[in-house]
Amino acid sequence: MQFREDINGLRAIAVIAVILFHFNSSWIPGGFAGVDVFFVISGFLMTGIIFKGLEQQKFSILRFYVARANRIIPALAILCVILLILGWFYLTPQDYKALGKHAASSIAFVSNVTYWLESGYFDALSSEKWLLHTWSLSVEWQFYLIYPLVLVALYKFISIDMMKKVVLVSTILGFVFCVIATYKWSKGAYFLLPSRAWEMMLGGVAYLYPFSIKDKQKKLVEWIGIALILGSYFLISKDTPWPGYFAVFPVLGAFLVIQAQRNNSIVTSNIVFQKLGAWSYSIYLWHWPLVVIIYYFSLNNNYIYIGIALSVLLGFLSNKYIEKIKFKSNFNKRLDYLKCKPLYLALIVGIAGYIVISNNGFDSEVRLTSEQLIVTNGMHKNKREHYCGTLIDGDSPSCKYGDGEVKAIVLGDSHAQALVEGIGVQALLYNGSVIDWGLKACNTIKGVYTTDNFGNVIDDSCGKLVSKLITRAGKEFKGVPVIIINRTSQNLIGKNEDKTSSPPNRFVDKRFQTRSDAYRENLVSHMVDTICEFTENNPVYLLRPLPELKINVPKSMFRSMLIQNQAERVKLPKLEYDTRQKTAYEMQNKAVQKCGAKILNPIPLLCDSEFCHGDIDGKPLYFDDDHLNLYGTKIISPVFDEVFMNN
Repeated sequence: MQFREDINGLRAIAVIAVILFHFNSSWIPGGFAGVDVFFVISGFLMTGIIFKGLEQQKFSILRFYVARANRIIPALAILCVILLILGWFYLTPQDYKALGKHAASSIAFVSNVTYWLESGYFDALSSEKWLLHTWSLSVEWQFYLIYPLVLVALYKFISIDMMKKVVLVSTILGFVFCVIATYKWSKGAYFLLPSRAWEMMLGGVAYLYPFSIKDKQKKLVEWIGIALILGSYFLISKDTPWPGYFAVFPVLGAFLVIQAQRNNSIVTSNIVFQKLGAWSYSIYLWHWPLVVIIYYFSLNNNYIYIGIALSVLLGFLSNKYIEKIKFKSNFNKRLDYLKCKPLYLALIVGIAGYIVISNNGFDSEVRLTSEQLIVTNGMHKNKREHYCGTLIDGDSPSCKYGDGEVKAIVLGDSHAQALVEGIGVQALLYNGSVIDWGLKACNTIKGVYTTDNFGNVIDDSCGKLVSKLITRAGKEFKGVPVIIINRTSQNLIGKNEDKTSSPPNRFVDKRFQTRSDAYRENLVSHMVDTICEFTENNPVYLLRPLPELKINVPKSMFRSMLIQNQAERVKLPKLEYDTRQKTAYEMQNKAVQKCGAKILNPIPLLCDSEFCHGDIDGKPLYFDDDHLNLYGTKIISPVFDEVFMNN
């Protein structure tokens, strides 16, 4: 296919947007749509290669795959290797293990599925996933695998003209599916191929159905396309359901620019955009790890500009010294395709990632000092929570911790899940055990349900579970104390980890769609009523809300060890804790007054008069910013003696 300067310039328009968005989303709030522009370009080029080969009756699927591998794998493999080397020296075992997993899934081109599945409660923030951006490469590679197979199969039964119509109709149907999926299964729609394939196929439509445009009209078509792309960059944001029907704007814009075919355009053909377009793949590869470095090591905003410059520089170097290596792609025999060198690069990265995973991120003296081990051991959490904190046929698996007579039931959300193992250890001192009825993200509120961004009920399992557990507690464990532990203020006020307060998405009354005073009063009322229903058959103990320190304690301590050679203490002003938890305290006090619930107060063991601390003598109390680890639970365990002594 003849070199197209307009497409090369379009790559620049896409990569600039993505980079600026990732380094500072306020500069270009819809810059993530640059990925969608890349998809259209890929679809155009791949469709051209496949259809041209079929028409000339010399298309080879194996040769096609090898050409794609030669183009994509080397630079990606080198990036993964360098990150794995640097991670050995600078990452916590938890993060290094995650990097190993992500490197292996990226080089296997299934990282989009990995990140989709990693949308769990305790997973790392996106800004800590070093290879998160490779999800789009995985989507493209999956398209490269399936698309030619389908077209070659169709070619055996129908004509080229009919195949073109199939691509056109499939593109329309794919868009319809994308819109539905975005509103029904938003996380899957973002990461997975089925809802993205139409974007690449529309690029194919641009190749199969080129516009017949007079030279005077080409400029207008191009400018309309550019306006659609730039408009999407600035008129949409991360809060926009994506891809959805809004994605038609950057995708259609890229389609029109390709159709205009203006190789002398001042926008796409200028020297700067031509260079950036040529380096765009490598720039895209390198920019995201630099974004993560700034966040991971809490560097100031000045490093954003350094990061952008380094992205371009590393992109240039990667393009010149890695991308331009000429690997053989045409082999005479099928077995000769095993000589494809990039496949062995991928194998090396995959094996390295597996070794890191299987060694648990090398959480030992092999790479960590004794002081670092003390800190990183604080990241360990209840290994059973992945099973015990789930639902089986709508009910709790009722895991048991300790041995002997059941002395208490631990109920609540992830804060309860974090503490239950340690509470079980304390129960052993009284020759007993505890039952775990905790469920991640499930505040103890009868009838509570979760909504999506449009107010649609998407999950009412938590509210149903609480109702079921009230009955079970009264029938199966009558008289056994119930310990209720929740991150109550997250529902009442919102998260406190960042400056932006997330909108509420848990309700018990459809009248409330904002986190207003009326919403809080309504939620508090339902919380108290739920607690009081438990007290009808069981003594109820309410744990005062734990401090939410906003910063991951062991990670912050580990990183400061690397940079400052000493662990920096994480702490929260006691006044800030008191202010945030005021409504939660009032709710618990109402339950005490209304139905005789009792209070367990661990705060004197975690806070002094000025601060709530994240560690004691360099040993972390939390495994993140607000969940106590086993050591933290041990520190506050005396408060549970009251429960076991009275039972």
